[in-house]
Amino acid sequence: MADLEHPIVTEVNKTGYANLVAQPEHFGTDYFGNEVLIGDSVVLDPSNGEMVLEDSLEDYLIEVKGFQFKTAD
Repeated sequence: MADLEHPIVTEVNKTGYANLVAQPEHFGTDYFGNEVLIGDSVVLDPSNGEMVLEDSLEDYLIEVKGFQFKTAD
């Protein structure tokens, strides 16, 4: 009886892993250590050159710059 191989294993052996090419390129890390990928929206602090992901901007303004977010009374 011949050894059987799963069709996916056969395909990987012929062509390699397809997902390795599709991964986005790493650009660096932001102030908080978050991975920044090419195409991500970032904010640069001109006073010290720090890069922050746009999604983390509010945290950066509160923790680093001391901003306070309030509702107007």
